[in-house]
This record gives sequence, C-alpha cells and structure tokens, in this order.
Amino acid sequence: RSNAGETMAWSESMDTVLANKEGLAAFRTFLKSEFSEENVEFWLACEDFKKTRSSTKIASKAQKIYSDFIQADAPKEINIDFHTKNDISQNISEPTLSCFDTAQSSIYSLMAKDCFPRFLRSDVYKELVQKHQDKNQRRWLPFL
Repeated sequence: RSNAGETMAWSESMDTVLANKEGLAAFRTFLKSEFSEENVEFWLACEDFKKTRSSTKIASKAQKIYSDFIQADAPKEINIDFHTKNDISQNISEPTLSCFDTAQSSIYSLMAKDCFPRFLRSDVYKELVQKHQDKNQRRWLPFL
C-alpha cells in the first residue's frame, strides 16, 4: 500500500507511477476512461518482453506484441510513426530483445507529455491522494 507522501510523489515522475502497483492501477483506470489504455499495456508488454530469456519465448512474445499492438488493424493498435512500424514489421521474423525499444520509448514520451499531465489533473488521481491523506490523518489522530 502507498502512503500519502508516495501518492504525492507520483506527480514528480511517470516512472514512480509505473513502478507502483496502486499507481499503475490508477493510471490504467484513467487511460481506460480516455480510451487509450493500449499505450500503457504496450509499454508493460515491452517491459515484460525485455526480461524474456528463452529464444522460443522471445519469438512468440514478439509475435504477440506485434499482432496486438503494431500490425495494421491490431486490436490495441498504438500510434507510432511509419518508419518505426516499418522497421518492426521487417524485423519481426527474427526478433531481438530490443526490437520494440524505439516504439516503446516513443509511446513512453507520448504518455509522459500527454496522458500523464492529464492523469495528475484527473479525479482518479485527486481521489487517490485524498484517500491517502484521510487515511494518514486517521492514523495520526485516532482520538478524533
């Protein structure tokens, strides 16, 4: 569980939100409300992919990421430039652990510049901060 200070610290960087289970859940809820959760899902899929060690799993996970997020008309298609998409398409038959790095960093930048500031202004975030502040006050003022 996060405390109020940690919840407030989320506003300093998107990394702190992505690294925190509750923060990530709140960010995903917010992105769902904006119909853009594919961005964080893609980012998380890439993080998981980079930890893959088995070469057969690398190929199958790469193919899944490609079909879910990259290929034309993918169910959760992400918004990346033509060249990045083209590079991935050409290399997907022999994927490496870094084959999605350019796309992942472009999606990260998009979230950091666009979605994240809106998340910090959202009711989802404000309610979470308030909840933690209330919980903190009860802890320090049990006699009230």
